[in-house]
Amino acid sequence: ERTGKVLGEFCRCYKEQFGVALFNSVRYEIEGNGGPQAQLLHRKVPLEDHVIYSGNLFHYIEENKKWRNRFCVVPHNYGLVLYENKLAYERDLPPRVLINSAGYKILTSVDQYLELVNSSLPGVTPKLGQTPIFKCPTDFPLILWHPYARHYYFCVMTGKEQEKWRAVFQDCVRHCNNGISEHSKVEAPAFTDAVRMYRQSKEQYGTWDMLCGNETQVLSNLVMEELLPELRNAIGPRLKGKAQERQRTWIQISDAVYRMVYEQTNAQYDAAMAKCEQERPQMESTIRTDMDQIITSKEHLASKIRAFVLPKAEVCVRNHVQPYISSILEALMTPTSQGFAEVREVFFKEVTDMNMNIVNEGGLEKLVEYMEKLSHLAFHPVKMQSCYEKMEQLKLEGLQQRFDVTSTSVFKQRAQIHMRQQMDDAVHTFETLLHQELGKLQGKDDLCKSIQRILERVLKKYDYDSSTVRKKFFREALLQITIPFLLKKLAPTCKGELAKYQELIFEDFASFILVENTYEEVVLQSVMKDIMQAVKEAAVQRKHNLYRDSVVMHNSDPNLHLLGESIPIDWGDEQSAQPEAEPHGDRRRRAKQVVSVIQDDEGVLPYAVGAEALLQPGSPQPPELEEPPPDGVEEIRKVLAKESHGGAADIPSGASVQHTMPASPKTRADVPPEAKLPHGTPASLGTQASPVPKAKTPSPSTGSVCHQPSDKETGEEVPVTPPQPPSTTESGEGVQTEF
Repeated sequence: ERTGKVLGEFCRCYKEQFGVALFNSVRYEIEGNGGPQAQLLHRKVPLEDHVIYSGNLFHYIEENKKWRNRFCVVPHNYGLVLYENKLAYERDLPPRVLINSAGYKILTSVDQYLELVNSSLPGVTPKLGQTPIFKCPTDFPLILWHPYARHYYFCVMTGKEQEKWRAVFQDCVRHCNNGISEHSKVEAPAFTDAVRMYRQSKEQYGTWDMLCGNETQVLSNLVMEELLPELRNAIGPRLKGKAQERQRTWIQISDAVYRMVYEQTNAQYDAAMAKCEQERPQMESTIRTDMDQIITSKEHLASKIRAFVLPKAEVCVRNHVQPYISSILEALMTPTSQGFAEVREVFFKEVTDMNMNIVNEGGLEKLVEYMEKLSHLAFHPVKMQSCYEKMEQLKLEGLQQRFDVTSTSVFKQRAQIHMRQQMDDAVHTFETLLHQELGKLQGKDDLCKSIQRILERVLKKYDYDSSTVRKKFFREALLQITIPFLLKKLAPTCKGELAKYQELIFEDFASFILVENTYEEVVLQSVMKDIMQAVKEAAVQRKHNLYRDSVVMHNSDPNLHLLGESIPIDWGDEQSAQPEAEPHGDRRRRAKQVVSVIQDDEGVLPYAVGAEALLQPGSPQPPELEEPPPDGVEEIRKVLAKESHGGAADIPSGASVQHTMPASPKTRADVPPEAKLPHGTPASLGTQASPVPKAKTPSPSTGSVCHQPSDKETGEEVPVTPPQPPSTTESGEGVQTEF
């Protein structure tokens, strides 16, 4: 009932915003309004057919309260796919768990996790000395926490591993949060504006942390934001058992409700989308026919609203916003510019190291090997971590409360995505220019000089593009902080008077001109001049290496963008043409792995012992011990103690002993391709996230080559069939398709 009510109101907002977004899109197409031309090339499909990371880690199975080793694979769509072990992955056996990490937080402390769990169910706090929700067998946990969906518990054996996996998980969260396609010029702006209008109708202004994931996930979060407090009040007092049991039960209830909400939301939103798409051709025809009249009508409406609103808005800006713009800008500029400077430094270091290695090791023969690694530098979470960490220093302190900014994570993640994109653009431009030069080079010395010359050219282009990107980011962030504050301040005196302006809109144009949107544009204009001036002054003072607006680079490389339209470079194929190339299957398997730092190849971990034997065809299922303990913590501690003395041993019952997977259909679930949240107006007031139920299942092919997970292996998009409980083995463990 609650889902239907929320979605009914939202779909009404979406239908209104769809017409406005369609008009804006067609108008932009006709009039054009391009900014400075980017100097770096943009790669269209950066990670096609690549697996980004893989490695072993412990996973806590809640159903039987045991820890099991898992081989985790992160495909190009940034889902987390957990297999029984590495051999199961290579033999294309079904994965155990599929996780979409949108909306999750990565925790590396059990105490930090328990603090969040205790706050989720007020009045229920375990007494000192009581057993917590789970025990971690090592000092290096990795916990995925979500306010509504189920939680995931992992651990590793060293602090170094923990840091690496934390960087991997954060990369997955960052990417999955950014789940609304930026390539959609109508649907995406309509959706984000509709979410904002709906929340403002409930007196909720400012950024929203749970604008995470794809559209269905965001809407599920919107429903849960209202539904969960009511559920907690109704169900919380009725929960029985010890405090930790009540907490565990509450997490399971919240997860189950979240899945139900997701299913209903998915169906209703799809129906609303289909209806708008059906009406789109007729609306677009009207827009193109009557464009001039619609623009004239909108300008007339805006002039009337401006005469009423602008004096009040300017006073509000002068008294409550203008004094703080420079402080907000400085707080944003310092960590952001440090992060982009670190991107430049990492890129410079990687290319310089490659050049030195080529001098020492043998010219062109080694070039393709190094370029294969360099080409995906932007997607290497460990090497990029130093860049991302700079942005973690962002603090708005007192400004955060003044302007009702609930969290700075919105701005941190957006800047980090820009950093990754700029790194990839720089790498792609470098490899394109270098590839063009290869046929002209004579020997090692020519190659090294050419690499140095191209590096200097690319760095100049990077400096210009990064300045443009940062200035745009600063303007957008300032608008996202100040516009909701102004709207909230002006609402008591202005909002009630807007209805009278509706009569100024012709009925034929009512789908493309909304009083509420025009009012917000007027408010935006009231502060935009001050924001533009603040960013301009920062550039004039050469703060943080920003270029002045008057510095424009036009066609410094006229043929470069033509090169960007050519067939993508595959350094793996270049390498296979070398005389000493590896066998094709082994080479391809390694070439498709972006990061190899979290592998178990260098030594057998104690939790991987016996994995191969378990997957031998026809081998009997290993028996459980007659009296299994309540969990696998003690066993793992014993094994780790043995390992520290040089001995490797199998982990008994619930830790290392695994049931072989039956030859059942393969569980899959969809995840959207890489996408970016649209920005540029206060429409984008957050980041993106949400759940996923069950999915389709092609049969595994025994003995096939290394399985490459597709977009369907991250548990995001879901068929409309209702979620089923996981089918469990004798140990209580089953294939789980998760959020």
